[in-house]
Formats: sequence, structure tokens, C-alpha cells
Amino acid sequence: MPRETVAKKSETVAKKVEPGASLTEAALRKMPGSQYMNEQQLAFFRDKLIAMRNELLENAGSTSEHLREHTAEPDPADQATIEEENALELRARDRERKLLKKIEEALRRIDDESYGFCEETGDPIGIPRLLARPTATLTIDAQTRREQRQKLYGD
Repeated sequence: MPRETVAKKSETVAKKVEPGASLTEAALRKMPGSQYMNEQQLAFFRDKLIAMRNELLENAGSTSEHLREHTAEPDPADQATIEEENALELRARDRERKLLKKIEEALRRIDDESYGFCEETGDPIGIPRLLARPTATLTIDAQTRREQRQKLYGD
């Protein structure tokens, strides 16, 4: 094989694993296990978590604006409906507040390079699970065991 062709192939491979380069989910899934949680993958998940955080913060801002804009309705049934909708919205925002906390913890784990590994066993959590739930801290097996213990002991 000519040197020029080998050099071009090397550049292509280098581009695929260059830190900070944009990575698609499909490309992420195709990466070999030996590259698990390399700089490029960590950058991908950092970007994904930051986007999630920004979206949640934007939602929180619109909720507070929406609640401030509300005026009292003369019809008690309409007022009750509006109050129920507000209560549902506040519950959703409370869940999002808890998710924000998990996102911040995941970003800290990326910084200390423990992201992507199970808190309980130290095993890799796996790309498919992290794509589905970027804040995951346990492998599926460890999560299943934890849920069974909680069900059994009410913990």
C-alpha cells in the first residue's frame, strides 16, 4: 500500500477519536469497548448533560413566569382547574429539580473520570444505558438488585 494511502487512513482514524470532535449516537455505539469512556465519549456525554440541564432551567423559568401571570377566576370550577394544573406543573418541576441535581453529579463524575462506571461494582455501565439515561450510576444488574432490596426491605 502506498505511503500516502496509509497516511490518509491514519488521519481518518485520528479524526474519529479526536477529543472534542462532534460524535453521533450511531458512531458512539460503533466504537470498540477498548475505547470506553475515552475523551471523545466523555465530551459527548458532557454536551448531552449540559443540554439537558439548560432545557430544564429554561422550563423552570417559564413555569415561574406562568405562575406569576395567573389571575383569580370568578368561577370556582375554573379556579380549581387552574390550581390543579399549577399543582401538576409544580410537581413536574420538583422532579426536574431532582434531575438537575443528578445531572450536576454526573458532570462531576465526568470531571473526575468515574462517569460511566457502576458505583457499586466498578463495572462499565454501557453506552446503550447511558444514552437512554445519561445520569445512570449503576449497571442494569446492580439497579435490579437495588430495586429488589428496596421492595423486600422497604428501604
